[in-house]
Amino acid sequence: MSNAAALTSATELTESQRFELIAAGNKIAPSWPLDQMIAVNPFWTMRDEHIEQVASKLSALGNAHLLMPIEYYQSLYAAGDITPEALVKAAKEKGTALPLAQLEAYLSKETETVHWHNLSDLLDSQRDQHKMTWCDEIIHQISQFCAAHYQQLRPVLRCQTASHQPGLYQHWLDVIRHDRGISIVMDEPGLNKYFKELPDDVDALFAEAIVTLGINDSELEPYSHALLLDINGWASWVAYLRWQGELNNQPHDDMLSLLAIRMAWELVIWRYLEAEQPMTFSPLKLQWQREKRRLPILLAEHNLQQHPLWIWAKAAELSYQQQLNNQLLNARQQVVETPELQAIFCIDVRSEVMRRALEAQSDKIQTLGFAGFFGLPLEYQPQSSPFSRPQLPGLLKARIQVSEKDDNSQISDSTNLKVSLQNWSKAAPSTFSMVESMGWVYAFKMLKQSFFSKGYEHPINKLTHSPHWEMKSNGQALTIEDKAELTQGILNAMGLQAFAPTVLLVGHGSHTNNNLHSAGLDCGACGGQSGEVNVRVLAQLLNDQDVRRSLHSRGIDIPETTRFIAALHNTTTDNIDCFGEPASNKVKQWLSAAKDIAQRERIALIDPTLQEANQESINKAFQKRSRDWSQVRPEWGLANNAAFIVAPRSRTRNVNLKGRSFLHDYNWETDNGFKVLEQIMTAPMVVTNWINMQYNASVTDNFKYGSGNKALHNAVGGNIGVFEGNGGDLRTGLSMQSLHNGEHWMHQPQRLAVYIAAPREPIGEIVIRHDHVRHLIDNEWLFLMGWDENGLIERFYRGQWVS
Repeated sequence: MSNAAALTSATELTESQRFELIAAGNKIAPSWPLDQMIAVNPFWTMRDEHIEQVASKLSALGNAHLLMPIEYYQSLYAAGDITPEALVKAAKEKGTALPLAQLEAYLSKETETVHWHNLSDLLDSQRDQHKMTWCDEIIHQISQFCAAHYQQLRPVLRCQTASHQPGLYQHWLDVIRHDRGISIVMDEPGLNKYFKELPDDVDALFAEAIVTLGINDSELEPYSHALLLDINGWASWVAYLRWQGELNNQPHDDMLSLLAIRMAWELVIWRYLEAEQPMTFSPLKLQWQREKRRLPILLAEHNLQQHPLWIWAKAAELSYQQQLNNQLLNARQQVVETPELQAIFCIDVRSEVMRRALEAQSDKIQTLGFAGFFGLPLEYQPQSSPFSRPQLPGLLKARIQVSEKDDNSQISDSTNLKVSLQNWSKAAPSTFSMVESMGWVYAFKMLKQSFFSKGYEHPINKLTHSPHWEMKSNGQALTIEDKAELTQGILNAMGLQAFAPTVLLVGHGSHTNNNLHSAGLDCGACGGQSGEVNVRVLAQLLNDQDVRRSLHSRGIDIPETTRFIAALHNTTTDNIDCFGEPASNKVKQWLSAAKDIAQRERIALIDPTLQEANQESINKAFQKRSRDWSQVRPEWGLANNAAFIVAPRSRTRNVNLKGRSFLHDYNWETDNGFKVLEQIMTAPMVVTNWINMQYNASVTDNFKYGSGNKALHNAVGGNIGVFEGNGGDLRTGLSMQSLHNGEHWMHQPQRLAVYIAAPREPIGEIVIRHDHVRHLIDNEWLFLMGWDENGLIERFYRGQWVS
């Protein structure tokens, strides 16, 4: 009997070990697919730990970075973006009470600390430089296998059909046991034999690896976490599948299987070297023992090393907050008493620029900010199609299904074909095969796109232009009372009590060509889709006379002269298109003038060479940018977001927030029981934290939490994600081109500053009631400020209000 076989019969996984393995898997946050791409806080599942503790752990275990290099902060200091006062205050809050001169000297020191090394890392440090590294091959093999395993459109590897697959670990084991190429690629004869000796069961694999590698219970969780960080992209995809399973009460958790695959590689390396290369194995074993002994010390060293950087980071945040505080407290309040036009926008930071531009047209224009899915928990399903997609935040589950009333059966086959071709054209191997298969027809299309592009619209989005909608819940059509109840809740959440003759419901979407991450520029609150469906459905509800009569009985009177018009803000071009009933000429003029102002403001960041150009040239440049299939920077999305302000618009109307703030209208005096405030703090505030932290992490560590060079992206499995090139880990987060203009960063990584204009007591009570909100605040994943009407802004932290 071999040692491996003897070990298998004598070893079992304990409950405490299983607990540590599950804990490691639970530290991975989900990443949504390309067609539903939303911003996600990549550290969301670790929010119950302080951000600095998480940062030092990730740095120690995975060489990951939540902070910028010291030179970055020093450049901000030299430019005046970090003030001396903020630097001193930040240091004091971090327990370093030094005079400014000594503080500057202290903060100029930067030391490097080694990070944890898995077995494969240790072995690569002594490997022949002409051989394939173990780390590269392990990540490549696991990544290529996962890409094949999770394909949904065709048979996978050794499986008969995509719908009848074995478990992830068992499938991998079957594939790798038949893969004789790995021994050749690695130049390690006989390696395949050791994969054949691996146990068929996940628990048995863990038990063998833990005993063989000498991992004790205190080391197991960080070691397992480090292994998952090697394949963080695929771990994030598995976490997404787990999230969706929990959301839909259909458990699906492959995390332990994925971890078992990564740990199996470590076990194979150990056994192979022990048996085949004892001269290499002996020093490796000593290194491994030393690495494990150093683990607690390593975590402490990284925490100490990062202390100066956290002072710099905090000083940058305090500098911004102090500037914003002064703007808010000194602003002239302006209430619109009898508006002629009300325009309700998504809270997306890009709408802040447009709202200012529109309000500049008239004192009779009132704009409001509301969560982008407009309170409608929708799932959109075109008629005569099995396709459906969410139109709400990833935190929530759709309760209502909407479809066009018009019968689209005649075009459904054509649409399905177009979607299939689009998915085919996204697949990594399609770059040449699609052109080869389609021949001159596809070549002509490429030339047409290059020289005569008229823009692109997803075939499913063409169906969303319907003016009439059917609404169902659990297969049953909504009654008038159902619709009125839904609408009442939305109007109450908006705080809308008086109605202008024209009310625009303005969703938003982007318009780009040849962009795998295009959904990331659409509305994150609509599940990475444009908000068109949501505003069209809501406008239909609010214009429905039967619904209005029911609302009247509920105490909500909408004047007969009030018209709700659905509209869509194109964030790439700043055009606002109205649907349904045409807007008046005056409203059209206001929207056109607002577009010109917004475009001129944004051109400074998009193309500074056009700052002095005439308006026609600027508009043409934006239109061309949206259609150019070679354009890697069509717009800056939500880059440089920094604040979330929950207050009446009257208090911020005369403040230029420079497109850095999410604006959610809220009036606490009309909020019975502070239920609306609770909704805002538990949903939109969480979503803005997700957006903020994704942008931050994509800047501070684009290799681990970003997606690298956009020009090298290839789609995986249609919409699962992207590879950078044709291999490596699945990439998550934002590309460099979404964050950097080639000369400098367009997003300054800093934690979100949340300002709430409401009494202190209910804010504190809401925080206490919701652990996930309390964790974000107390563990400093964001800063929460109360803003009262007496000119005072204070921070709420760990149950206390502090100046």
